Amino acid sequence: MTETSPALWPSGTRHVLLAVHTGRSDIVELARSSAARLAKGGITVRLLEDEAPDLGIEGAEVVPADAEAARGAEIVMVFGGDGTFLRAAELARYSNAALMGVNLGRVGFLAETEPEAVEETLTAIERCEYSVEKRLAIEVDVLDATGAVVGGTWALNEASVEKSERSRVLDVVVAIDGRPLTSFGCDGVLFSTPTGSTAYAFSAGGPVVWPDVEAMLVVPSNAHALFSRPLVTSPDSVLTVAIPADGNRARVSADGRRALEVPEGGRVEVRRAARPVRIARVHPSTFGDRLVAKFGLPVRGFRDARTHDPGHELTPGRDVLTRGIVRADPGTEGRDGGTDDDA
Repeated sequence: MTETSPALWPSGTRHVLLAVHTGRSDIVELARSSAARLAKGGITVRLLEDEAPDLGIEGAEVVPADAEAARGAEIVMVFGGDGTFLRAAELARYSNAALMGVNLGRVGFLAETEPEAVEETLTAIERCEYSVEKRLAIEVDVLDATGAVVGGTWALNEASVEKSERSRVLDVVVAIDGRPLTSFGCDGVLFSTPTGSTAYAFSAGGPVVWPDVEAMLVVPSNAHALFSRPLVTSPDSVLTVAIPADGNRARVSADGRRALEVPEGGRVEVRRAARPVRIARVHPSTFGDRLVAKFGLPVRGFRDARTHDPGHELTPGRDVLTRGIVRADPGTEGRDGGTDDDA
C-alpha cells in the first residue's frame, strides 16, 4: 500500500532523524552535508546519542536510541547498508516516521537512493514530494512446552528458526493455521516477508516476491526431505514450527539482529504484525528496475546478452525503459543506448 506525503507536516515543525554507519569517513561526511542542507531548509535534525560524537553536527537535537527516538519525526534518513537500515527500522516502528535509505553498502535493496542522488532526495524531503510504502512486518512469539508465551520479537525481513548445535540436524514440525503440514530434519526454517524475499530467504532458495504483495513465506533451509519447497501463505495465516522435546535445541534470529532461545519442546509462532513499516520513496523506479540493477540481470535479449560480460547488462539507475534497453511501447525508440562498461 502506498500513500502520498502530506503537503504540510501537521505539527508545523519538521524533524528528520539520522541513522548513520559512523565507521566510514565518507558516510560521516555525507551525513554532515545532508544535515546542513536540511537545517538550511528549516528542518530540525536529530541524532542518536551514540552516533552524535562521531558526527559532530552543531545545532542538532540529540536523542537516546530508544522507542522515543523517532517520535514526532517525519523521516528517519539512513546512511549505510541494509544492516544500518534494519537498525533504524527498530526505532521507526514505534512512530509514524518513514524510513528513507541512502545506500552506502553493497546491495542495498532496502535503500531508496544512491549517494550520487542525495541532493535530489533532500530536495524531495524539503518539498514533501515523496510517497510512503507500507511494508508488511511479522510478529514472533516463542512458546514453551505448555503453550505459554516466554518471549517475542518482530522482523521486517525474516525470522529464522535455527539449530543451536551446528553438528546436529534440527527436527521440526511445520504447521499452518494450527494444522500440521509436514515434518523434516533441516538446518532451520525461515519465515519471510515480501521485503525479506531478496535477503536470507532468497539465498535459501525462496522466491522473489514484489514488496506490495500481501503474503508470508516459509522457506526450509537445507531440509532433508523430498517435500521441502518454499511456501507462500496468506498474510493472515499463523505459521508455526514445533521442536520435539527429544530433538536438537533451537533459537530464533530476527533480521539477524535479535535472538531468542526456544525452550525444550517449545514452538515458534509467526503472524502479521499489527503495525507495518513505512518506507519513503522519491524515485519512480519500480521493484523490477531495482532487481535488474542490483543483480545485473540481462534485459537485452538472450542472443545479445551472450556477447557481454555477466553482471554488466544494465547501468544501475531509475528506470530500464529510458535507456534504450526495453521499449516503452512498440512504437517508441529508447532515448539512449547505455554502455556495457558502466558499473
